[in-house]
Amino acid sequence: MTRLLDSTLSDKFKMGEYQDLLTQSLLATNHVHHCAIINLKNVSVVTASKGFKLEPVETQAFVNAFKQPGNIREGGFSFKNVNYLCVRADMNSVYGKYNKEGLLLVKTESYIICATYTEGMYPSVCVEAVEKLGEYFKTKGK
Repeated sequence: MTRLLDSTLSDKFKMGEYQDLLTQSLLATNHVHHCAIINLKNVSVVTASKGFKLEPVETQAFVNAFKQPGNIREGGFSFKNVNYLCVRADMNSVYGKYNKEGLLLVKTESYIICATYTEGMYPSVCVEAVEKLGEYFKTKGK
């Protein structure tokens, strides 16, 4: 019983810790509209910013984007009924743009960090923040 309780507390602590990372490293820039961390192992959302709901089909599409970046580069991708033009797709990052909005995905060993920006936000600041968080996870082996 104690192990189960410890495991549950540990998972809740991790989720809170990850929520703090999203808030402090991404949302605090004021150039990230929504963001989430997706677990690659079970293709589920670890945590997401308030009001950002990712459906299982969307999280699976994000995972698949890294398996075939060439297809994404050529055809773009769809998210929340919007077709994004791909501006970068490789084994580590996928960037999409639609008018003055964008979607970024950065893959680490264990996670995909997803972030969006909207009109009036600087895409370069969003990219820098998401890539830095990705590097942080990579240095931790996650």
